[in-house]
Amino acid sequence: METNTLLQIAKDYGSPIYVYDAEKIVSQYKRLDTAFNKVKQVRINYAVKALSNISVLKLMKTLGSGLDTVSIQEVQLGLKAGFLPEEIIYTPNGVSLDEIEKAAKLGVQINIDNLSILEQFGTKHPKTPVCIRINPHVMAGGNTNISVGHIDSKFGISIHQIPHILRIVENTNMNINGIHMHTGSDILDIDVFLYASEILFETAKNFKNLDFIDFGSGFKVPYKSGDIETDIEEFGKKLTKRFNGFCKEYGKDLTLAFEPGKFLVSEAGYFLTKVNVVKQTTSTVFAQVDSGFNHLIRPMLYGSQHEIINLSNIKGRERFYSVVGYICETDTFANNRRINEITEGDILAFKNAGAYCYSMASNYNSRYRPAEILWHNKEAKLIRKRETFDDILNNQIEISL
Repeated sequence: METNTLLQIAKDYGSPIYVYDAEKIVSQYKRLDTAFNKVKQVRINYAVKALSNISVLKLMKTLGSGLDTVSIQEVQLGLKAGFLPEEIIYTPNGVSLDEIEKAAKLGVQINIDNLSILEQFGTKHPKTPVCIRINPHVMAGGNTNISVGHIDSKFGISIHQIPHILRIVENTNMNINGIHMHTGSDILDIDVFLYASEILFETAKNFKNLDFIDFGSGFKVPYKSGDIETDIEEFGKKLTKRFNGFCKEYGKDLTLAFEPGKFLVSEAGYFLTKVNVVKQTTSTVFAQVDSGFNHLIRPMLYGSQHEIINLSNIKGRERFYSVVGYICETDTFANNRRINEITEGDILAFKNAGAYCYSMASNYNSRYRPAEILWHNKEAKLIRKRETFDDILNNQIEISL
């Protein structure tokens, strides 16, 4: 998006504010779809947890996407956005049997990741199609908090427990129609992913009535100039060849499924903040903005680096700044970062703010959550209002003391 467009949005709607470029979302979706255009049946299920605004879900619907959901609420959002139940896969972790049964009743594809629930669900609902989430014991991901396929992970059923799965399936006569894995976010080496895929193919041979194999996602996007990213085109060629070969071995054209979140929306997002104070200390120059980790927690939680641009002085000379927020704890967005000279009142843009940014925002310090804008067809469309003091009080109950 152009600098002037972002500045105008900040002027019209205030800051802090999230802005999403619909054109970038569309291009990323088409890029992934094209990479696997030699597979007969492909299903891209957008991971709702990355960015769950209903207008973004509706945009995904227009592209032909399905949805990957992790909670009953995300399932309900998907249905509200117009998705058919069969276009939604539900992959929770550690939830009760009751929630899984509620999702099944809504007609979505169930994906189960532990033996206990698998046996309970199969015993009560043997005719309901179920996908099984496998833990391939493959380490992937740029941070331990987002690496979910290793041996110590809470996610999935271990490949070493395949005999237990088969015993449950045989005893309950349940219908297994899919096999799934997700190794983690920020995949750097596609060969590691392909190795995990081989484990999934071997697992799939144990089940004779599969309709699909879901390879999860975790494709890395660049966070700064020169940053490495997953080579989707090369990955598409390699996995397509292997998947099509497996389908011949299996004797059936299966659907190849993915569940990208960050890959589709991360680069489309911009988080705009205003500089309240430029503070010189004995060792550092702080640019203090009108936000904090209550709105963008990824740098503090994951050590993530978001490129920061001074929209108000795009051609100014560079100086070193530590960009921090207004929360009464350490909430550092960037340490000693080169940014075009900053003065109070300038608008800073954090790039790659589409995924896991607003969706992880909170009212910490009783601050309002920001508004959201979708830049669509060269027009800024408000898709979420900025919160007010009434929102802070909503659901609170004052009692007499």
